[in-house]
This record gives sequence, structure tokens and C-alpha cells, in this order.
Amino acid sequence: MHHDNRIPPAPDVSRASGGNARGARTGSVLSEAAVGAPCWVSLTARDLTTAQRFYGAVMGWRFRPAKLGEQFSVATAHGDPVAGVGAIASSLQIAVAWTPYFAVLSADETVSRVRERGGTTAVGPIPFPNGRAALLSDRDGAVFGIWEGEILTSWRSGVHSAPAWLRLRTRDAFDAAIFYGEVLDWACGRPECCEVLYQQDEVVVYSGGRPAARLSSGAVEADPDPAVRPHWQVHFTVPDVEACVRATAESGGHVVDQDLHARPPWATLRDPDGAQFRVVEGETGTPAQPRA
Repeated sequence: MHHDNRIPPAPDVSRASGGNARGARTGSVLSEAAVGAPCWVSLTARDLTTAQRFYGAVMGWRFRPAKLGEQFSVATAHGDPVAGVGAIASSLQIAVAWTPYFAVLSADETVSRVRERGGTTAVGPIPFPNGRAALLSDRDGAVFGIWEGEILTSWRSGVHSAPAWLRLRTRDAFDAAIFYGEVLDWACGRPECCEVLYQQDEVVVYSGGRPAARLSSGAVEADPDPAVRPHWQVHFTVPDVEACVRATAESGGHVVDQDLHARPPWATLRDPDGAQFRVVEGETGTPAQPRA
């Protein structure tokens, strides 16, 4: 891989057991087994040490080196891979942010679909040792990634230590559902593809019977606040939201919004670099009901 074109760390299956086994509890499968489903999340940061210190304190994560070099690492919780972290925001002049990746059959075909439907390509597709990835944006400007290749069988939204779900805050959820449905093969009728339902004014994407992503209307494209503009937000389940809030303030982050009296409690947090994410209280593997 040519490191001048680096993007946030793609799924790292280098230490997974059962290398190419299909249907195993651990190891990896090809992305065709979960077409259109979230398969990884990555953080673009300015400084790797700062990011590791913050998320270690707030989320209790540990970190191990990734195969992409010294500016990359993989966050783990309870021994399970959670996310990739790459200190590349400054070198590539891209925003500090959390980015979801979705499994696709063909990175080239998916990039073509994005362009045909008014989206844009930031980077890629580029090769990795175990697949190919691209960083894209939809027609409202929300950034997302795609991945063609091996994915971790232990990483699945709402299961183990993976994020509980993803939420797209966008201008028009129904218009966005058409875009992503055509790009990612949602609701295509094949067993491995995601299902799409409309529930309580939201578009809800199901993978393997579990809600994996939600699309909500109301974002404003021209708003100066990036938290109001269309974007993907990552939600993590944690055992104690109040502890995360305290650790965020103590570690140089910022509490954007919170409701500790809600059922379940939740908080929207911002790390020292400015990347925003949400924590919701619950048991790992049994995500609480999402809040707006």
C-alpha cells in the first residue's frame, strides 16, 4: 500500500483466528457475507498518543499496533477489536471525525454508483493486505467508507464491544435511504443484504435481525456547526455514562449534550481533537434503545 494515500484503518483481521473460515465465531469472512452492513469504524485523529490517552481514560480501551504503520492502532475492549485509530487528519488535511465503513461486493462498482448518484470520492479505492477500501461522501456531504474484502466475524453492530449502532443525521432521511439503498444494495432481497424499515419518522437498517443504522432528518447542510451538518454519528454502549462524562472533562474533551436521567442515560462527547461520538448506558452486546 502506498502510504501517501492512506485512509483511516480498515478492518484489521491480521490477528483473527480461522483466517478464511466462513461462519466461524471468530476469524474473518468475505464482505459478501454482510452486504451493505456496517463492518468497522475508524477515527481520524491529529495525534495518536493523545487519542489513545483520551479513549483509554473515557472508554477503557486498550490499543495494539495496526499493520499500516506507527501512526495507526486498533482499539480493543475485553479483547475484542472495536475500532481503528489513525493520526492522519493533519497530513491529509481531512476532518477529525469518526467514520463508519460498510461491506460491499465490489469497491469499484460502489464508487461508480456513488458518483452516478451525486456523491463524491475522497480517497480510493486503494489496496490493503486483506481487501480494498474507499472514503466517500453522500450527496449531502456525510462522509462514509466502504470495504471489499475480509471482515471480522466478531465485529457486528450491537454485538460484543462493537458500536451499538450508527446514526446518519441528514437533510432528508428518505432521500438518503434511496441513495444508500442503491449504493449499498440495501433491501435488495438477497439473504445477506440489509433490510430497511420506516419506524417513528426514521429509516432503520437491519442486519442479521438487529438494528445496525438509523437515518434521521433535520440536518442543515450550510450550518457552521459540523455537528448540525449531515454526518454519521457512532454510538457506543458503556456501563456508566456518568463516569464517561467525568473522564471526558478530566481528559481534555468536551460534553456536547447529555441526559443522565433518561432511560437509558446518554451523552454526546467530543474528544480533544474535536471528533464527536455518543455513549449510551447498557450492557455490552445488548444495546439500549437509541435516543434522538
